[in-house]
Amino acid sequence: MPDTAGDGPYPSIMEVDPALGDYVVYRPADLSMVGPGKLGVFVWGNGGCVDDGASSRQQLSEIASYGYLVIAPGKWRSGPNAKDPRVAGGGPNPDGSFPPLPTTADDLRKALDWALGEDGRAGSKYAGLVNHAAVAVGGYSCGGAQAIDVSGDWRIRTVVIQNSGLFNTGASRMGGSMALGKQALDRLHTPVLYLLGGPTDIAYPNGTDDFARIGRVPIVLVNIPTGHGGTYNDPEGGKGARIVIDWLEWQLRGDAKAKASFVGEDCNLCRDPDATIARKNFP
Repeated sequence: MPDTAGDGPYPSIMEVDPALGDYVVYRPADLSMVGPGKLGVFVWGNGGCVDDGASSRQQLSEIASYGYLVIAPGKWRSGPNAKDPRVAGGGPNPDGSFPPLPTTADDLRKALDWALGEDGRAGSKYAGLVNHAAVAVGGYSCGGAQAIDVSGDWRIRTVVIQNSGLFNTGASRMGGSMALGKQALDRLHTPVLYLLGGPTDIAYPNGTDDFARIGRVPIVLVNIPTGHGGTYNDPEGGKGARIVIDWLEWQLRGDAKAKASFVGEDCNLCRDPDATIARKNFP
């Protein structure tokens, strides 16, 4: 599928910024259109914790086109314009153990530090543009666990967990953030969106259990019938991207139209025959 610029008001581009290194950056192509202090930040954890920052490029390009600086760890390994294509291999070792995950929660922390630091760095293309009150972290599958891992950072204003959830035992052989126990949910201090793929999603049991356990912060759980694969690679990120953008626009920018997707007995997702929604801890 070709790389796209998204269908939001700020056509986006993908790039590798030499100042950041092994990350893929998604941003509005013309930053001057966004305006001072208006650029949101969305740091992403890749599915499988892979080191391919382009693995969810359709969704991330779409989000960027709504005025966000989106950063995913890893090289640009997939898509028609890949700079460092994937190489064969991976999987468990011969003894059944797993090698270290290619990316870690610390990679998300580094991306967050960089994005906010660039706002104040003289000569940066982002100088004066970043809204420090519009910062989110999210991730897919293993990357969702990374997002939970870093969710306690006070700079984060909302969290998006897609096709993911923490294991009840905390005993995943993959290690890293996948080995977090349910106690890590106590790190959450902001509203959180869980977007799952219904009962055929391998993450459905863990994600729904997370929802049941989270009691301190507002939380929405949305299911759409996609299984674990989501809609990441659909044009413009498909339905999943639309739900995530509405969440970000509501939580980070107070957009009333976006809020209507989630709030009220007659909310947009409540009326969607292909979605189910559960909510709790909202005032």
